Amino acid sequence: MTEVNESDRFECVIINVIDTLMWKGVVVEEIESGGRVYFGKVKAEGFNYGPGDVLYVGMKRLPQELEDLSMEVSLYDADNKRLDWTFL
Repeated sequence: MTEVNESDRFECVIINVIDTLMWKGVVVEEIESGGRVYFGKVKAEGFNYGPGDVLYVGMKRLPQELEDLSMEVSLYDADNKRLDWTFL
């Protein structure tokens, strides 16, 4: 298996967008693996994407694991703007 670099981005398709009062909840699916990630605090302002649109996921390994979590996963748009992040 090849090492994932922090600068690597993986193309994902939006599966679902959930509107809340302040945020958007966004479920994306990585195209090659079919793996899904949920991002729960995407700022609603300026977020004009919907199911079927493409966004990008980047990952970096945590310096030390937090309980069962070992990766920080970030959601990016096509302009490389970080929209949200979560731990896996």
